[in-house]
Amino acid sequence: MQYRTLGRTGVQVSSLALGAMNFGRIGRTTQDEVTALVDAALESGINLIDTADMYGDGESEEMVGKAVAGRRDDILLATKAGMPMGDERNHRGSSRRWLVTALDNSLRRLGVDHVDLYQIHRWDPDTGDEETLSTLTDLQRAGKIRYFGSSTFPAYRIVQAQWAAREHRLSRYVTEQPSYSILQRGIESHVLPVAEEYGLGVLAWSPLSSGWLSGAIREGRDIGTHRSAFLPQRFDLAVPANRARLEAVERLSRVADEAGLTMIQLALGFVTAHPAVTGALIGPRTPEHLRSQLAAADTVLSADVLDAIDAIVAPGVDLAPEEKHDTPPALLDPSLRRR
Repeated sequence: MQYRTLGRTGVQVSSLALGAMNFGRIGRTTQDEVTALVDAALESGINLIDTADMYGDGESEEMVGKAVAGRRDDILLATKAGMPMGDERNHRGSSRRWLVTALDNSLRRLGVDHVDLYQIHRWDPDTGDEETLSTLTDLQRAGKIRYFGSSTFPAYRIVQAQWAAREHRLSRYVTEQPSYSILQRGIESHVLPVAEEYGLGVLAWSPLSSGWLSGAIREGRDIGTHRSAFLPQRFDLAVPANRARLEAVERLSRVADEAGLTMIQLALGFVTAHPAVTGALIGPRTPEHLRSQLAAADTVLSADVLDAIDAIVAPGVDLAPEEKHDTPPALLDPSLRRR
């Protein structure tokens, strides 16, 4: 396992981190299975576990808490808040009112007195930066969080938040957690350069592009992955973007074969090769998934392999741009761009 410094914090984190979105009802995993996955991940050298309050409506946090009980000091524990937690309109977002409550709820579910990294799950256009940053700074000073970061923020909002922290003399976001993979490279043109400029640690989610890069999806095979069962539109080959992804996967498979790598090693090796990226979040549901992903822990891609990837999916290009999660709201809602 490789270790890297998380931004400018001085904290050393493994280049592969364990994502817990699939823990519980989402991934249909039991507590015993989750504990076994956490045990195996920690034994392999992974030292960061990332979850969120909205994963299974808190179930993931509860399962992570039980799995890490008794060894909290050896683990970097990260969670997120901001996504809706129920129908109550104020049980979401990044206001002081909600974040104070949301963090207490997360700490209770995790069974700990602090988290190492607390992340705002999505940018909240209804809440000002000073409101959110002052709340996070207070929670940090109270000892409930060690550091805080953003997740899937547009690049310009990352910059705005850095300036707001400076202007109001508040602590700042020290990490960003964006979606990044061979098939979704758009952040290379904006988010990653901004992260490097401000010294942010970057924890990339969906490095296997929702299973497209797992090796299970190939031309002529039925697509029967777990993710395709509840997001069928993202795997419908009648959709041009999905067709483009499959064509890229076929070409990437040949690159992996010629390099003596699995598709998973190629995909994870690509993400962790970028100098702005601290680590890639893997989200296994089974021990087999975990083993296949851990095989990429020490993968270092040669310049020839990286060049071959660039020839298939150009730098800064998203093959499925409509699936972007950091698009400014005015591009999605016509009422926000018209008088």
